[in-house]
Amino acid sequence: MLSNELKSKINKLWDKFWSRGITNPITAIEQISYLLFMRRIDDADALEKAKAIFAEQQYKSIFEGNEDCRWSYFSQLDPDTMLDLVSKKAFPFIKNLNDPSQPYTRHMENAIFIINNSALLDEAVKAIDEIFEDIKVQQDAGQQFQDTQGDVYEYLINEIGSSGKNGQFRTPRHLIQFMCELIDPDWTDKICDPACGTGGFLVGAYQHILTKYTSPEEITKDENGLKRFKKYGGDKISKQEVWDNLNEKTFYGFDVDQTMVRIGLMNLMLHGIKIPQIENTDTLSKKYDQIYKDGEYSVIMANPPFTGRIDKGGMSDNLKIDGTQSELLFLVRISKMLRSGGRAAVIIPEGVLFGSSKNQKKTREILLKDNQLEAVISLPAGAFKPYTGVKTAILLFTKAEEDSQTWHTEKVWFYELKNDGYSLDDNRKKLAENPLPIAVDAFKNRAIDTPIERTNHFYVPISEIQDNDLDLSYNRYKKFEYEEQTYEPPKKILEALFQLESEIQKDMQELKNLIG
Repeated sequence: MLSNELKSKINKLWDKFWSRGITNPITAIEQISYLLFMRRIDDADALEKAKAIFAEQQYKSIFEGNEDCRWSYFSQLDPDTMLDLVSKKAFPFIKNLNDPSQPYTRHMENAIFIINNSALLDEAVKAIDEIFEDIKVQQDAGQQFQDTQGDVYEYLINEIGSSGKNGQFRTPRHLIQFMCELIDPDWTDKICDPACGTGGFLVGAYQHILTKYTSPEEITKDENGLKRFKKYGGDKISKQEVWDNLNEKTFYGFDVDQTMVRIGLMNLMLHGIKIPQIENTDTLSKKYDQIYKDGEYSVIMANPPFTGRIDKGGMSDNLKIDGTQSELLFLVRISKMLRSGGRAAVIIPEGVLFGSSKNQKKTREILLKDNQLEAVISLPAGAFKPYTGVKTAILLFTKAEEDSQTWHTEKVWFYELKNDGYSLDDNRKKLAENPLPIAVDAFKNRAIDTPIERTNHFYVPISEIQDNDLDLSYNRYKKFEYEEQTYEPPKKILEALFQLESEIQKDMQELKNLIG
């Protein structure tokens, strides 16, 4: 976890960009990303060199022939000289770090370094140096339980969501962790987010996998009661094959916004994923159908855009519903993207679960026929405050077969999460209780520990769901307990009201006399 002091310094860094006229949150984060990346690769190169010397091995620095592109070099220059060097040489250098065929290099091709104020660059560089010094203190003190440098970046990205601009509302980290615990991705999986934004779900999946392969003594519980590694994640991974897979073949994402793709790529790389596969592609488009195949992924995690309409002109013809509602189209696309046996965890607005339109019913039919719908977890209404009050739910399903003519879902497990560990108002203050681990345990033990009474969590057979027009809302099947209320006879209630009115009139008269 980041200390309050470290958070304060990050906020000051953000303020420097704001005060210098770079007020668009996405633009500011993109530029800060470039600087953080420059600092990170310098540190990483120095560490690899030290390891090679210790092992008495040869090492070729990525900066060979470009020593002046090191952060440690240009950060010591005067502001004007530093700006000239960074904009003309250091930034072009980082744009071409990876092989030209890799997503990072391709998407960085048109990236622009827009910081043209030497004072701003100097202030930003000094601020980042201070932040990294604080990170080292936390590391030395053993206070971190995950990649603190990645945490810094994630905290900065939060400004995109908190700004309320561009419709970019991040899924809270604790909900991502919660969904990772439910779906349990592994290094053998091919994991995708079809609307990945800054890559939060992919980072969460990576950290979950590392936690699975971490020694017990390095495991702790975070503030939400969920497992995390302290400092050294993945220490039980000894095979290079596993690391190669995690770095190159495990994490895939798509987003329609070029800038968000760059931010997402850097987010994953700053968390330790060397060659993430994120592409600037609309997964609901005909272009996606032309380039990519269905049935490619074994795990999909997503909180796709909803309450929006898609332009039919470029929309895929293979999505099996005739509407333009983004939340429905993404669910259908996700189902098609999954391979047989692949599993998904998706956040959707609750209206999808009970809506009566033809396309809503068709989408639910796909979930129940082409897939085994494992669970519907109802989230509290304030889970995404202060950005939106839309009530949502998490769907967990496993792919069976495409275009199935039979119902592969036999029964669905329903669960109500009354709170997510935080207050449900705009302030979202941390509560003392940790309901997420309880929900995780309930899901894992659902086959052997589900009560008959439908009060908090329960199974509903497919026959009953069919009888209710494929309604998948929690409240449709929950048993509500009613307490009998007794009231005074109407005559007595009326007498009390007259008495109250008389007293009010008396008080009003006294007040009038006082005023004169």
